[in-house]
Amino acid sequence: MATNSQAAAAPAPTPAPTLEEAVRAPLDAAIAQLAIGERTWGAFTVGQRARLLDRVTETVGAHAAEWADVAATAKSLPQGDPLRGEEWLSGPYGTLTALASYANSLRALEAGKSPAGELRIDRAPGGRFRAHVFPTSAVDGMLLSGFTGEVWMRPGVTEAQVRANAGLAQLTPERTGGIGLVLGAGNVTSIPLLDALYELLAFNRVVLLKLNPTQDALLPVFTRAFAPLIELNLVRIVTGAGDVGAYLTAHPGIAHVHITGSAATHDAIVWGVGEEAARRKAAGTPLLQTEISSELGGVSPIIVVPGRWSKADLRFQAEHIATMRLQNSGHNCIAGQVVLLSADWPQKHAFLIELRDAYSRAPQRPVWYPGAERKLEDAAAAYPHAERLGDGSRLLIDLAPGDDASAMEHTEYFAPVLGVVELRGTGQRFVDAAVDHANDRLTGTLGANVLIDPVTQRRLGEGFEAAIERLHYGAIAINTWTAVAFLTSGCTWGAYPGATLENVSSGIGVVHNSFLLDDVERSVVRGPFRPFPRSVSPSSLIAREGSVLPKPPWFVTARTGAQVSAGLTEFQARRNPIGLARTLMAAFRA
Repeated sequence: MATNSQAAAAPAPTPAPTLEEAVRAPLDAAIAQLAIGERTWGAFTVGQRARLLDRVTETVGAHAAEWADVAATAKSLPQGDPLRGEEWLSGPYGTLTALASYANSLRALEAGKSPAGELRIDRAPGGRFRAHVFPTSAVDGMLLSGFTGEVWMRPGVTEAQVRANAGLAQLTPERTGGIGLVLGAGNVTSIPLLDALYELLAFNRVVLLKLNPTQDALLPVFTRAFAPLIELNLVRIVTGAGDVGAYLTAHPGIAHVHITGSAATHDAIVWGVGEEAARRKAAGTPLLQTEISSELGGVSPIIVVPGRWSKADLRFQAEHIATMRLQNSGHNCIAGQVVLLSADWPQKHAFLIELRDAYSRAPQRPVWYPGAERKLEDAAAAYPHAERLGDGSRLLIDLAPGDDASAMEHTEYFAPVLGVVELRGTGQRFVDAAVDHANDRLTGTLGANVLIDPVTQRRLGEGFEAAIERLHYGAIAINTWTAVAFLTSGCTWGAYPGATLENVSSGIGVVHNSFLLDDVERSVVRGPFRPFPRSVSPSSLIAREGSVLPKPPWFVTARTGAQVSAGLTEFQARRNPIGLARTLMAAFRA
């Protein structure tokens, strides 16, 4: 990070916190070991790295069941609860799919090819190019039938550049980037390990991973799962509270910091706290002298485009929205928080009845994340008319025209709080108004969701795609949830470009991106508006949205969610077709 020219007039850097010798010594030792590992990593060819990732796939697969069980138990989900499937999908499953895709990218480079060499690349709205990163195999297309994933490049990037630059640091594997510190997220268990893999592969940085205290119970599991990397001093995993994090961010042996968390935590690291932080920000002299990247969440919109929906459509999409908010008890950086609804939609009231019912009857679960209860209290205080649904821990806030929506639109509640904001218009007028509202009124740029029936989408045509281009979010999900972009390893994950240290919004940089694409702008995932068998209706087939996927296993109402998610993870680890057949049969009982 370049030092501002006004540094001499700015407050002096705050010294790193002092830790007791018993705490500090192991941390210093881990950094010293990683310095040795960096030399080892620089000597590895891309082929050797691919084979190393294959070994990690084996160890992750071997400990996947333990991983999911420890994570689910920590969140107070009892044995046999279908919601335990969340911990399979957002833990070992997501890690295994990323490992396989990264290894394939490395094998392409070993063969002298581009990791993007086999990807279809075409034009996206606004003169951009986009790479179609999902599905890339028949198995992908079968497991997530009807789903697609695209990575959009920044304007001006050519197709030839997309292919030539794919590989990032793996194009020059001998040039290592020092030691990266990953300050792990506390809500989703794959995030810390996926962030560590991206540091290792996108930037050739060996990794010191500090777990969030909420995941300390997973330290033994993670240590065994990542054993091949740890044995070579390429990764070290440590625990500790905020004082440990502060010590490590200021450590001279750290070349880069990556954090998943809140903007407040990011700013405390970069600028400090209190009046000192304000002075530093005004002077442009960060406390942190190390480069930092980040993923920081935000308030995610759910844009419901009015159309002619059947009773089944209304009910399914209401369950869809309930999943976006209630998965992991709402403790997700991309949990849908604000439903943007047309005040002029003839089916508005019918939809709100279904939404209220789905939000209320979704399976009960603990609100477990530290501080979430306080967030619920804050939301209830800001909106005394909020409905308490379910066991009383879920707030539904229907904001009438003229109501002050600022708290709902500016506060990431990270808890079961769902707001409804009405806008005028139908058709393209509504879509454009909703895009403007999301861009201008909601805090953050991480993820946006759009629900639109195939007939309406086909009628809007290029106008709809142009509106998607104007929607400035790092991940956009059309007829699915942005969590699909998170779990699709070829997609990028991070905020829309443009944030700065002074105004960090949802963060700086991306992760995941298993094809190692350069100059990326956003990812767009698309899914079927209806599940099978309604997905093969004439209107869906005309719009080429046919799918044989029943209710997705990540829906909070999926009765076989745990069984299907465990089976998909097992398949990713071992590629057993017999087990996959049993899993697919269970999926149709969801």
